[in-house]
Amino acid sequence: MSLTLLPAVDVRDGKAVRLRQGESGSETDYGSPLEAARTWVESGAEWIHLVDLDAAFGTGDNRAQLREIVHELGDRVNIEMSGGVRDDASLDAALEAGAARVNIGTAALENPEWTRKAIAKYGDRVAVGLDVRGHTLAARGWTREGGDLFETMKMLDDAGCSRYVVTDVARDGMMSGPNLDLLREVAERTDAKVTASGGIAKLDDLRNIRTLADLGVDSAILGKSLYARAFTLEEALEVAR
Repeated sequence: MSLTLLPAVDVRDGKAVRLRQGESGSETDYGSPLEAARTWVESGAEWIHLVDLDAAFGTGDNRAQLREIVHELGDRVNIEMSGGVRDDASLDAALEAGAARVNIGTAALENPEWTRKAIAKYGDRVAVGLDVRGHTLAARGWTREGGDLFETMKMLDDAGCSRYVVTDVARDGMMSGPNLDLLREVAERTDAKVTASGGIAKLDDLRNIRTLADLGVDSAILGKSLYARAFTLEEALEVAR
C-alpha cells in the first residue's frame, strides 16, 4: 500500500519557516511560502500541508498568503490547511479559499460540541490534529495541556472523525525519527485514517511508517527533512509508492 506524502509549508510573519518542537521563537526562515509550495508541486507532490502559525499562536494570521497559494496551485495539488481553525468563520474561510481538507486542533479539545457539528457537516473534509506529549494532548500552539489522548479520541470517534493527524511534539522539527509506537497505538484504537507527523529524518523512517499501513496509517507530513535536504521529495515519493 502506498503512503501519501504532504510536504509542509508553515507560515509565520508571511514567511515559510520551520520550528523546533513547535516553540514560538525557534523559527528558521525559508523565504516565500508560495515559492516553497511551488517547489513541492513541481517535484511531484499531490498534497501540501499548509499551516498558519500566527493563527495557531494567536499572533495574527497569514490568510492572504494562504489564499494566494491556493489560488495559484489549488488546481494542481490538494491543500490541507491547518492553524487557528476554531470557529465557523475560520473553518468556512479555509474551505471557501479552496482547501481540500482542514485540520482542527485546539478547538477539538476546547469546543468539542462545535467540532462534532463541523465533522457532521463536512465529513472527511475535516481532520483533527492530535498533538501529543506522552499521552497528553497539547493545545493553543502547544503552549497548554489539552487532556488525555485516548479519552479525546473516543469522543471524536463517536462524532465520526475520519482522520487524525498525529504529531509527537517532542520530535517535531528535531529530525529524531517518528514515534512509531504512538502511531501504532492510535491506529489500533480507531477506524479513522492516521497521518503521521513529526520527526521524519531519513527515507527508512518512511519505510517504517509504511509498515503501519494495514492499521490505517496512510500518509505522512514532511517538514524539516525536506527543508534541511536530508532527502529530496522525489526520493521520498519513490519510497512512499
